[in-house]
Amino acid sequence: MQGMTTNFKASKALKVKREVEENAPALSDDELVAMSVRELNQHLRGLTKDDVVRLKQRRRTLKNRGYAASCRIKRVTQKEELERQKAELQREVDKLARENAGMRLELEALRSKYEALQCFARTVARGPLSPGKVATTSVITIVKSANHSPGPAPFSAPS
Repeated sequence: MQGMTTNFKASKALKVKREVEENAPALSDDELVAMSVRELNQHLRGLTKDDVVRLKQRRRTLKNRGYAASCRIKRVTQKEELERQKAELQREVDKLARENAGMRLELEALRSKYEALQCFARTVARGPLSPGKVATTSVITIVKSANHSPGPAPFSAPS
């Protein structure tokens, strides 16, 4: 019941304003945008057709401004988020490029060691001694001496 009394008082005040200013609508922009269509139609009763059209057009313009503002905010927010993601992905790409370069260097070093071992194995195999036993022992010795760090050798020959 309280809401009806307040609504009645507001409606009565609006009618008083309308009587004072017949040509100008008595609603503020905020009130016009915030009210429902049903409330708007109640306020439009008794106005001329031109005033109704003008008030509805003003409401539509104000609502469109609000929609445009929210779209701008959304667009800016999305742009900032995409820029943040881009920077994060760029850091990831740079990190992976560094890792890739390191692995390429390691691969090239291993390839060089492998080629040196193959060359050595060919020269030992051609020698006067028994190729099987000397080549295996020599290759294992070279691999162990080439690999200065503790741990298994990158290549191992069968015993």
